[in-house]
Amino acid sequence: MNVKSDQSDQLLQQWEDSYKKGLLSFWMLLLLHGRSTYAYEMTAMIAEMSQGTVVADEKSIYRALKRFEENGIIQSRTQASDMGPPRRYYSLTPLGQQLLARFIERNIRIFALPDVAAAIDSVKNGG
Repeated sequence: MNVKSDQSDQLLQQWEDSYKKGLLSFWMLLLLHGRSTYAYEMTAMIAEMSQGTVVADEKSIYRALKRFEENGIIQSRTQASDMGPPRRYYSLTPLGQQLLARFIERNIRIFALPDVAAAIDSVKNGG
């Protein structure tokens, strides 16, 4: 591998690391949109939903959940577990639903716009 390729790989890794940290909130809220869940299972579910592109440790998940709950985006309830101690399940509040929908409209659906999709295809096809 040459120096430029090494530098490119390094820069790409830095960019992706920063990008993925921001996307963790999106993946968490998207997951909670589908159903209530507890923090421990979120790590595997996010990795699966994002096809392995976003991997978060439990500390990051818990920090985000705490922040979301403080802001009224999610709510939690404790529920008995068949195995072990009771679990805290999280779900989106109406504010969380609205926030997720607005984020998707402003930041995700834009990639489907014809001009943006054409520009992406051009880069992907080497044009």
